[in-house]
Amino acid sequence: MSKIRNWWKRRKKAIVIVAVVISSVTSFAFVEDYYFEVSKNLDIYTTLFRDVNMYYVDSVQPGALMKKGIDAMLGSLDPYTVFIPESDIEDYRMTHVSAEYGGIGALVHQREGRIEISEIYDGFPAQKFGLKVGDQILSVNGNSTENRKVEDVTNFMKGQKNTSVVLRIKREGVAEPIEKTIVRDEIKFKNVPYYGMANNTTGYIKLTQFLEHSAEEVRSALQELKKNPDMKSLVLDLRGNGGGLLKDAVDIVNLFVDEGQKIVSQKGKIREMNMEYFATRTAVDSKIPLVILIDRGSASASEIVSGAIQELDRGVIIGQRTFGKGLVQQTYNLSYNTLMKVTIAKYYTPSGRCIQALDYSHRASDGSVAKVPDSLITEFKTAAKRVVYDGSGIFPDIYTDPGAFSNLAQALFRNYHIFDFANKFARETDSIPPARDFSLSEKQYQDFISYLDGKTYDYTDRSEIKLEEFKAAAQKDKRFASLNTEFDAIKKKLEEDKKKDLLSRHDELKEILEGEISARYYFQKGRLETSFKNDVELKKAIELFNNEALYASILKGEGEYKVIGKPGSVSQLKALEERDNDGLN
Repeated sequence: MSKIRNWWKRRKKAIVIVAVVISSVTSFAFVEDYYFEVSKNLDIYTTLFRDVNMYYVDSVQPGALMKKGIDAMLGSLDPYTVFIPESDIEDYRMTHVSAEYGGIGALVHQREGRIEISEIYDGFPAQKFGLKVGDQILSVNGNSTENRKVEDVTNFMKGQKNTSVVLRIKREGVAEPIEKTIVRDEIKFKNVPYYGMANNTTGYIKLTQFLEHSAEEVRSALQELKKNPDMKSLVLDLRGNGGGLLKDAVDIVNLFVDEGQKIVSQKGKIREMNMEYFATRTAVDSKIPLVILIDRGSASASEIVSGAIQELDRGVIIGQRTFGKGLVQQTYNLSYNTLMKVTIAKYYTPSGRCIQALDYSHRASDGSVAKVPDSLITEFKTAAKRVVYDGSGIFPDIYTDPGAFSNLAQALFRNYHIFDFANKFARETDSIPPARDFSLSEKQYQDFISYLDGKTYDYTDRSEIKLEEFKAAAQKDKRFASLNTEFDAIKKKLEEDKKKDLLSRHDELKEILEGEISARYYFQKGRLETSFKNDVELKKAIELFNNEALYASILKGEGEYKVIGKPGSVSQLKALEERDNDGLN
């Protein structure tokens, strides 16, 4: 028996050795074949590129042709894997790393071939040297702006700190053009453009991006707010925040959870790049009642923060389902001062879920990308055993219907009537009350209606769209001839009712006007503070803070809060419907 056992041990050892050798040979062969494929296709691409440039009938710009080829190749992967040529590196760094440059601190837009100032930022040269929203820029350092692209004009205005730029402007109500010599300064936009008290007991921090120093800015804002002894709760607003640096997202979560807590992990093809991120410091405040506001524009780093806060049961999430970007990018230096930003991994929340909503690895034959189907969505659990789901962004604990501008409001925006009326109001009115207290009077709203007399702002509302759909269906069914009279009567009645829309949309338009006018006097801060009184999500947060029992029950997962965003649930379906129908109001 012992001989048989010894023989079997030797045989098993031999089998293991042979298996390892075969595995190694197979792995080596796979790697060798893979790199041969890479080498072969690089050779094909190189010779093709060379011969096209050499033999194509018309002159070819090699750089432009190569850029198109690279963009098409990377575009077949996902929207976040991109090539950045040397000419675009500064813009890339400003957009994705640090919004800092030398300039005057103003935004411009193009309108009917002319360039106008659309927004001025408080504390920067444009404001200090007396530029106003609505000023038409005729020239920059002698360069005419007529029919110029917005990028060309902004490039003219940018330059080294402490250098001068000469603007020739035309201002409404002033007969002759005005010339202004403006000294450029360092323009550094804050990640936290605003923080303050939303009411007597609720602190509020607005975070618009996760660029360099964003965590430091949130920490500083939180510490300043905590100096107010009356502050009992906090709202962190991540609505419209498309993300940025992962490290700053981790550090922001760490402001509210103590060290040792797992915040996020990333996993990709290269094992050495798989990482787990933990809170490494003591929290600034691990107890204060916390609400995170999110919407469909909250993505990437915003989802890391809201996902971690939700799964660690540290705070309540209010708003709409987030975008669903669970991909991590890394930037690599290439030759000739170019860069590549490439997706290297997916990130996972503390429970282990990936919230990526679109599956770029399985495109349809037409190249389209589908959402992760409900059948593949998996259940995960928070620290308190609340149920959450992967594959569809971060679903809020409390869902709110997203606000959407009416087609009337969009038409007034599109035709610059709200913009122009706010400029006119500011020219004729020296001051207004503080932004929080400012309210347009009924007389002032009637002035706006009178201002619109004779102005064009055509729009089609939902009922008109449906009526035209009915007409097409009736014509297809050969029934329209008998319904023509009734159809014309309904259409005429709709047109008459539309004339009353300025009154029926009174509250919406008044709210928009108040924000736009406040911005003329108090800049971004004014626009934001004016919005507080009509902010649905902020109101819901304050109501929640006033109901301590409800706040606690949500974090414990009691009753309806045991399951969050279940596929097929009423709130989840409503969120999907709102996203699919966005813009049809």
